[in-house]
Amino acid sequence: MRRYEHANSVRFLTFSCLHRLPLFRSRAAKDVFVAQLQRTRERHTFLLHAWVLMPEHVHLVLRANSESDVPTTLRTLKGGVARRLIADWRSRGAGGLERLERADGSMAFWQSGGGYDRNCRDLDEIREKIDYCHINPVRRGLVERPGDWVWSSARFWQGQREGEIACDHLR
Repeated sequence: MRRYEHANSVRFLTFSCLHRLPLFRSRAAKDVFVAQLQRTRERHTFLLHAWVLMPEHVHLVLRANSESDVPTTLRTLKGGVARRLIADWRSRGAGGLERLERADGSMAFWQSGGGYDRNCRDLDEIREKIDYCHINPVRRGLVERPGDWVWSSARFWQGQREGEIACDHLR
C-alpha cells in the first residue's frame, strides 16, 4: 500500500500486536502505552485528534506537521511501548514471552508491516474516523458507552479533561 507523507495531512492509523495477541489486557500494560503516547507526542509535536487502545490493537487519528513525520513518530511510540513492556515482563518472569520470540531469538511486540494507514480527505472523513475510534470498545462489548473506556480520547471529546491526554481540536 502506498503511503503519502504530507505536512499537515490527517492520517487514520491502525496497528496490531503480534499475532493479534491481547497484550494490552492489563491496566499496567495500558498505562505504559498511554504514558508512551504522551512522551511521543511531546517529542514529535504532532497533533493528536483521537486515539483508542484496544486489547490487541491501536487506532490513532493524527496530523503530522513539518517537524514530525508519521513513520518516525510510530517508531518512537511502538518501540518505546515494546521495550518497556518486554523488559517489565522479563524482570517479573511473566509467562507467555515465548509467543513473542522470533526464529532468531529476538523479541517482537507489534505485527510486522505498516498496519492500516489512510490519509483522510476531508473534515467529514476525519470526524468519521474519530467516531470509529470512540465506538470501537462499545462494539466489542468492553463498555456500554464510549466515555466509559478510559484508554481513548472519547472522554476528552465529551468535555471531561481530568486525567486525559489532551487532544487537538479540528481546524
